[in-house]
Amino acid sequence: MNEWLTTGFWELIIRRTVEWLITSIPSILVIIVFAIVALKLTSFSLKRLKALMLKRIKSNNDTQSNEQEKRIDTLLGILTSTARIVIWVLIAMLLLRKLGVDIAPLIAGAGIAGLAVGFGAQEMVRDVISGFFMLLENQVRTGDVVVVNGTAGLVESVGLRTIILRDLSGVVHIFQNGKINTLSNMTKEWSAMVFDIGVAFKEDTDNVVEVMKQTSAELLSDPAYKDRILDPLEIFGVDSFGESSIIIKARFKTKPGEQWDVGREYRRRLKKAFKAQNIEIPFPHRTIYWGAPINPLDTVGKLPTRQA
Repeated sequence: MNEWLTTGFWELIIRRTVEWLITSIPSILVIIVFAIVALKLTSFSLKRLKALMLKRIKSNNDTQSNEQEKRIDTLLGILTSTARIVIWVLIAMLLLRKLGVDIAPLIAGAGIAGLAVGFGAQEMVRDVISGFFMLLENQVRTGDVVVVNGTAGLVESVGLRTIILRDLSGVVHIFQNGKINTLSNMTKEWSAMVFDIGVAFKEDTDNVVEVMKQTSAELLSDPAYKDRILDPLEIFGVDSFGESSIIIKARFKTKPGEQWDVGREYRRRLKKAFKAQNIEIPFPHRTIYWGAPINPLDTVGKLPTRQA
């Protein structure tokens, strides 16, 4: 009797297993294929959407095309991640149903667990909310150069929870969105390079300004730089009297991210122009007096000789 029950039990298990394989495996395979197709279709659709949007921007000859392209990259990156999460959650629910698991209690439990996690993970909720408003207000995009909490770098990734920067030394910095106290974007819409040009007190500042204008005009006529510069050089005039120089302040308005290259090239050319015009770029001077008001010591070419 026990042998018959044992044999019958295993026959029942085998029969039920075969029935389950026949009825459920095809459905599971269909769900898996659907998941793969949905992911591929989502990726293709978003790439196609990006291409169409970029084509529309270029066809409109939009001067802010680079800015809009960075915003599109940022938003589509967030949309792609969200779509993948949604697809995988739906696939997991369908697979659980096919495996005979009642998902209604799981959904209810997930809601309660989510509420508990929400109370326990207030920092994460704050990060997500802060990231949402950063994206909504277009504060920062992938590819921008920003200063976050005093750290400067290139934005490599913008998410709902974190923002990732890489500085000039290649170091990667990760900031939680909810802990960002200050964010300065140096490449939004347009950028600028500000110059504090120091010349000797003896120089004619009007002549110096004229040389600066001529040098900027040469830079603007250079095909390698004219498209990077938005406006001619703005010269604000004599800004201050330094310890050994007069400071003349000026500014170049450039396309986003081009200010550093333009600034380096302008300084290189201005150095040569000053040398050609005999304009002195000063160095610290000291005037020495011996107790009473007398003429300053002239030590240039008149070094004292040692007594024998």
